[in-house]
Amino acid sequence: MDTRRFQFKNATIEYDVYGTGDAVLLLHGFGVDRTLWDNFISDLSQTHRLLVPDLPGIGHSGMITEKDVSMDTYAACFAALLQHEKISTCTIIGHSMGGYITLAFADKYPEKLNAFGLFHSSAYADTEEKKETRKKAIAFTKKNGVSAFLRTSTPGMFAHPENHVSEIAAIEEKGAVMSTAALEQFYEAMMARPDRTHVLKSFANPVLFILGEHDSIVPLTQGLQQSMMPAEAHVNILTHSGHLGMLEEPAESLLKLQQFLSAVFV
Repeated sequence: MDTRRFQFKNATIEYDVYGTGDAVLLLHGFGVDRTLWDNFISDLSQTHRLLVPDLPGIGHSGMITEKDVSMDTYAACFAALLQHEKISTCTIIGHSMGGYITLAFADKYPEKLNAFGLFHSSAYADTEEKKETRKKAIAFTKKNGVSAFLRTSTPGMFAHPENHVSEIAAIEEKGAVMSTAALEQFYEAMMARPDRTHVLKSFANPVLFILGEHDSIVPLTQGLQQSMMPAEAHVNILTHSGHLGMLEEPAESLLKLQQFLSAVFV
């Protein structure tokens, strides 16, 4: 592993590089950090060059302190990372909010993508109901703090939280470094993101979907609807997972990723 940093706008972005070969960028979701992918690193780095960053504002990456930060801003950040590494094309796998960034990247820089994957993520915009839920989360966090918010929200990401007590505690501990301002920035960007189903319909290369049968954040029915849109979709359902299949079914999740990457890089 080689830990590196680069500057994007006013923020220092930290990321790890593993292995050699075709580049794969792994983008974690909201409330977690780059260690979310730890179960996959050893195996995937045998055949691919992995770039594994902390999103701006979480983990060891600084927050972008400017107004109106959007998914396009985050996508531009990771386009800059590829440029910094002198990588012309890659595959991106995005979990949850990382998937929203992946879709923004595919919208803006399709020529830089060999393929992409949505891991418990969605191309649909927030509904008004979802926006209200996010606004309440911002208000709760401003009043009670990030740690309190994560204590209330993290168990709901698992299908069976009682079986993942240590993982929940680790997420809460690592996520507590996130500031209230960063949480608000993430949520504002999520609420403002547009519908990007047109990206799924127009993207010419393979698209991976990993869906959790018990995912309360990206329901299975929604995931299956969007999986019908790409020209070439690879659809996988984790039958014992909620929103964190890489922790709930790590072996099955790894296998699905390996199969997809093998199909992309024949």
